[in-house]
Amino acid sequence: MTTLDDLPIRDDLRGKTAYGAPQLDVPVQLNTNENPYPPSPGLVDDLARAVRHGAATLNRYPDRDALDLRKDLADYLGHGLTAGQLWAANGSNEIIQQILQAFGGSGRSAMGFEPSYSMHPIITGVTGTRWIDGAREEDFAIDEARAVALIEEHRPDVVFLTSPNNPTGTALPLGVIERILAAAPGMVVVDEAYAEFARAGTPSALSLLPGNPRLIVTRTMSKAFAMAGTRLGYLAADPAVIDALLLVRLPYHLSTLTQAAARVALAHREELLGTVDALRAERDATVDWLRQRGLSVADSDANFVLFGKFPDRHAVWEDILDRGVLIRETGPAGWLRVSIGTGDEMAAFRAALEGVLG
Repeated sequence: MTTLDDLPIRDDLRGKTAYGAPQLDVPVQLNTNENPYPPSPGLVDDLARAVRHGAATLNRYPDRDALDLRKDLADYLGHGLTAGQLWAANGSNEIIQQILQAFGGSGRSAMGFEPSYSMHPIITGVTGTRWIDGAREEDFAIDEARAVALIEEHRPDVVFLTSPNNPTGTALPLGVIERILAAAPGMVVVDEAYAEFARAGTPSALSLLPGNPRLIVTRTMSKAFAMAGTRLGYLAADPAVIDALLLVRLPYHLSTLTQAAARVALAHREELLGTVDALRAERDATVDWLRQRGLSVADSDANFVLFGKFPDRHAVWEDILDRGVLIRETGPAGWLRVSIGTGDEMAAFRAALEGVLG
């Protein structure tokens, strides 16, 4: 039987494994940072109507540049943005891939500050770009002076900053982003996939876009919008950045049905984002509960919590799974991450962890 090793794949792909969180059929799934609240029947009906309308034209290619969707996204983000400053793709991972295809590649490098989103170095490698790890501090913050020194030493073509950070939940002060942006010779990408979950008053890097044509801010509809199945990621940047991405995007990359579903979700944003406050409250209560049990917990501005430290985190993960709750074994050694679910789901998580700790 032929195996992967028998095929003439690229040498830099040999020995690697495919990315993917465990997909297991358990009662409580708290491992992929999804919004646990499904769309309402009214939203489902509107989605069905939009898909039905789009289905009547599926013999034709979709709007290649998704202009109407980009207008809606600009309206949602505000900050004076226009459709010409927005771009959308199949999830923020495709957005990241397109950025690296345009600004990375052979002979170029990208830098990130780990622990952070694991797909940044993975997609960097897949695009033939060299990855440089600039580590975070013990409290998962970024020391701006050390970050600037690393950037000046390595001169990366792309710098990734994640705020709130995944898997730690840490938000970055705008001052850190500004200093890194001033030092970076190439593009700076601020991944704000979890921005809607940040505490009230937390500024977005979107406010830094005017006058900074090398800044890109990425977002997603998979998290706060509870539309992970739609696969819609997007970015805001200078119009020249969009022109660069047009050079590398695949023709008609965003289907008619995806565009329709995303536009319906944006029209229902008050409903979809109406669960954010409840998830924030549940997150903060989870942090308090974990700390009361003597565990270390990272401060979180996202819809998940990183906690530890365990001498054998895999054994703890398995014990919690045996009790019907799936969380994520990720981040630094000894730490685990739990996504914030409904009140009942978090009660199940607490009961499972109590059983393990007990």
